[in-house]
Amino acid sequence: MLIIIANSIRGVIDINLMALVVASLAWMHPTRTIRAQVLSFRERAYVQMAKLSGMSGIEIIVRELIPNLLPYLAASFVGAVASAVLASIGLEALGLGPQNEPTIGMTIYWAISFNAMLRGLWWWWVPPIVVVVVLFMGLFLLSAGLDEIANPRRRRAA
Repeated sequence: MLIIIANSIRGVIDINLMALVVASLAWMHPTRTIRAQVLSFRERAYVQMAKLSGMSGIEIIVRELIPNLLPYLAASFVGAVASAVLASIGLEALGLGPQNEPTIGMTIYWAISFNAMLRGLWWWWVPPIVVVVVLFMGLFLLSAGLDEIANPRRRRAA
């Protein structure tokens, strides 16, 4: 779907429009999982106790649900950012990105277009690949750290 949309607006695409296209399709999965998490939290005993103690719906959301949901939201945000970056780089590497903007994906696209790998021009494609690998390693480590904070089973004993 993303390729079809990016291909249909190919002539007028810039960085902001590309971000809008990626963001318009990236919200669905995180929203579904966050909703499932909230529905799961709603049935927990501490929420039932908060209802029995007379807390209003807004108070339960602010005092009980949001603090328990914040680590999950942060980890979900990191995953959504990684997916959006990967989608953007993928579209640009296919030549569906802004042709005149110096981005990582367009650098990979031009390296592919000019057969840099076959011609032995490693400096055209190695640096963008290294940047992408370092970016995703950093996002993965951030996600693992947030999971360690959010998941009581993964916490280390201090």
